Amino acid sequence: MSGLHGTTRTRKTPRTKIVWGVLGIGMMLGVAALSVLDPNATGARGGGVTLSPLMSTGGLSGVDAVFQTQAQLETDHWNSIVIVHSGTSKGTPSSIESTHRAAGYDGLGFHFLIGNGTGMGDGNIHVGQRWLDQRDGADLAGTDAVIPNSGMIEICIIGDGNRKSFSADQMRRLSQLVAALSEKFSISGDHILLHKDIAGTTSPGQYFPRAAFEERLMTLGVDIRP
Repeated sequence: MSGLHGTTRTRKTPRTKIVWGVLGIGMMLGVAALSVLDPNATGARGGGVTLSPLMSTGGLSGVDAVFQTQAQLETDHWNSIVIVHSGTSKGTPSSIESTHRAAGYDGLGFHFLIGNGTGMGDGNIHVGQRWLDQRDGADLAGTDAVIPNSGMIEICIIGDGNRKSFSADQMRRLSQLVAALSEKFSISGDHILLHKDIAGTTSPGQYFPRAAFEERLMTLGVDIRP
């Protein structure tokens, strides 16, 4: 009990500490989920919001918060997923957005970024403003006019896949995100593509573990066709 002239401390039992710990985690999860609806919330960068791997504790593969978009979710629009790399050893939503603005785009060109621990947290998923607004991504480098970007969900992994492998957390979160998007929009395995499949580029790099990635997708219920 507390008074004006002194304080008597009560002893917290281990059970009390556990209860408060669970409540704290629950509050953080609630704030993280709500932040998807508010681009000005803490953690918002580059015109979007960033989800911590803490979100993986529940929901559709732990990434269901990405479907809480500001604009109405365009369930009939999205038809494919394309994975690219940043080609840099580090990056943040704001630094990549600056590069895209310098190239003439109206902000971050990708729908999602996945951090590698340098600039962004390892495994953090950044939800870009284009996704929140349900707009197509920017034109991908190396593609031509016969390959429209309409309906493509663009996911960029921070790192240079021609120099080194991506982290285990990045690949885990990428697999979760792709599986959730595939299920939500009925995108079949033959429409889950690497950048180099549709363009004259090596992105996402020679060290991108395609076979292991596709195997993990299959364990998450995605039908990968030969």
